[in-house]
Amino acid sequence: MELPVLRGPRITLRPLGEQDLDELAEIVASPGVSDWWAWRPDEGGRSLREELRNDGAASAIEVGGALAGWLAVTEQSEPSYHHAALDIILAAPYQDRGLGSEALRTAIDWLVRERGHHRFTIDPAAANARAIRAYEAVGFRPVGVLRRYERGPDGRWRDGLLMDLLAVELRPYTARRTADP
Repeated sequence: MELPVLRGPRITLRPLGEQDLDELAEIVASPGVSDWWAWRPDEGGRSLREELRNDGAASAIEVGGALAGWLAVTEQSEPSYHHAALDIILAAPYQDRGLGSEALRTAIDWLVRERGHHRFTIDPAAANARAIRAYEAVGFRPVGVLRRYERGPDGRWRDGLLMDLLAVELRPYTARRTADP
């Protein structure tokens, strides 16, 4: 499954291209992202390019025509467990602006309408308060802590937070108010 080009009020999701991978690798290695997305070339035998392509559907997130991040969807197609898991990376200059929530909301809306999904999961690091706030803004709720779930950049195991969302709980987009400069 590949997501088509999808547009939100401020973002565009489009299929990930080979031309995006080097810039996305820089985003993954940058401060504000590398703290939470700890990819190691020596683990799992997959290159970063393969990881970013994702086994499911990977999309580039664009803001104003610039590459701002990456969104991946992995579907569980077994009819008795039909749902989708999402993952997202957003470059630091695009964080704290509601753009991650908008990208997730845009993808989820399409997955409900076109793929018939009724349930979604996402699993940020339990200490990643920024990501958790963004996911809660979409309507995700904590399910439970996944103890010693993933290795952090320092090589130590850290907890993850499993969150889920039912389609009927998807919160609509609301314009974010920003302080005057």
